[in-house]
Formats: sequence, C-alpha cells, structure tokens
Amino acid sequence: MTSGTTATGLDASREALADVVAIPVTPFAADGTIDTKAHRALLRRLVDGGVRTLTPNGNTGEYYALSPDERRTVTELTIEETAGQAVVLVGIGLEVPTAVAAAEHARRTGAAMVMVHQPVHPYISEDGWVDYHRAIAEAVPELGVVPYIRDPRLRGESLAELGRLCPNVIGAKYAVPDAAHFAAFARDAGLERFVWVAGLAELYAPSYFAGGATGFTSGLVNVAPAVSLGMLEALRAGDYDTAMKVFERIRPFEELRAARRSADNVTVVKEALAALGLCRREVRPPSRVLPEPARAEVAALIAGWPT
Repeated sequence: MTSGTTATGLDASREALADVVAIPVTPFAADGTIDTKAHRALLRRLVDGGVRTLTPNGNTGEYYALSPDERRTVTELTIEETAGQAVVLVGIGLEVPTAVAAAEHARRTGAAMVMVHQPVHPYISEDGWVDYHRAIAEAVPELGVVPYIRDPRLRGESLAELGRLCPNVIGAKYAVPDAAHFAAFARDAGLERFVWVAGLAELYAPSYFAGGATGFTSGLVNVAPAVSLGMLEALRAGDYDTAMKVFERIRPFEELRAARRSADNVTVVKEALAALGLCRREVRPPSRVLPEPARAEVAALIAGWPT
C-alpha cells in the first residue's frame, strides 16, 4: 500500500495512525535466524484479527538487535504478507545515511510511512533534532514521516518547525510518560497539524486520548488483538469506563513489561506467544528470556484472554 505525494495519500496515512499501531515481534528460529514462517503467521494473525496498521522494526520487534539485512527482510516480509490489507509504517533510525537508506528501501518496497526512532547520540540539540528528521523527510517526500519522541526536553515548537519545513511529517509517536506534558507539547506543536499516537501503549492510552491522541501503539496486540482493538473502540466512543476495565485487565501484564526500566518489555510478549504455541520465546541480547517461575506467571495472566 503505497502513499503518494497527494493530499489523499497523506490523508490515508493520517487515518491509519489514528488506530491501534501494532509493533510486531520478530520471531527467531532455533538457529537464531529470523523464523520467516512464524513471522508470516503472526502477521497474518494480526491482520485477520482486525489490525490495520503495522510497524515492522519497532522496539517490540527488537530493532536494535537486528542487522541491516535483517531489518530489510522484516520490512519486505511485512509488506508482502499484508499487501492491501494493512498500512505499513516502517521503523528506521541510527545515523542519517543509514536512516535515509532504510527510508528509501521502505519506499521502494511499498510502505506508506516511516517511523523515525529517537536519535541514538549522547549530544542532541533541538536544532539538530530538526535537522536529523528533516534530512530523512526530504529524502522520501512521498512517504508520511512520524518521529518517535522519547525526550522530555524536546519542545513542541521544534516539532512545529519540522512540520513547517516538511509537509510529509504527519504525526508523532509520543512516548514521554507524562500525560500533562504530552497535552502541553501537542498544543505547542499543533494539535490539529499532527496525528498524535500514544507511544506508551494501552496503559497510557486513556490519559493521552484525553489530551488529544487518536491512536496508540501496542506490543500486547501480538498476544490478543481483540483486547487492544476493544480499548480503541471504547476510547473512540469516549467510553472511558469500558477503556479502564480493559486497563485493569491488562495492567499486571503491562507492568511486568515495564518493570526494571522495561528490561523484559519484549521478553514478556514473546513468552506469552510461546505459551500460546505461536513462536519461540527466544530474544536477543541485551534482552533475556524469563526464568521458569516468571514464565508460569505470564501464562496465568493471559489465560482467558480472547486470542
């Protein structure tokens, strides 16, 4: 599904961001390579479950543990498997030439958008942040571009400036764990100019929707698409009572993922998928598989979830 330079193309991409933005896992085979058969099956399960926006090479997909060739494989496989049934928002990043090359590859393979990971650098100026994203956005004017914002020091005015310079910067994945800060940032940047995606998934979605978000990312959706889509339906309807019932149901699972600075963020999701017999539990360093007692805890937490 390819986005063009027309307003219609960007409008379709904006609409796709106002949804559950699934971050698929990258399953590994016994020999440590990507298990492409399992990967296809997991993607098909998401699409068949009603998910319409996917981010290959996101953090739940172990982006930083994949080689450049593997990231290209994940992109190609996702676009091929979901062609015509989902909008693909490819995760890219690292230094500018690598990010641009990945964005161009995403364009060639048919992606609609790219999600730009937070720059990996110890010294980031706000002007430099704008320059970084501008270099990427200008290289692929046909694609929607979505910065992944994790830095609480970034001001909304910087995103506003980037949007002024680059019309194809259409949304922001906002992942600073502060709902009041998000609401102020969105208004400083332009509440209507960008599509606001709650980048900290279901537990933050209700408070971020109250501040202006219209979509949220999810790793949990790999395990139970109906749960994530149910929360979205409630939030779209303004039914916060129902949304918070979902919140309470998934809270122990998501808190396991967030514990110890999210040390087991991906590990818990893969453990749940392993408990369901959908893929192996293996993750790559610096992540690590769960010990036996924690595996049983994860299996117990997801028992009874619609799958």
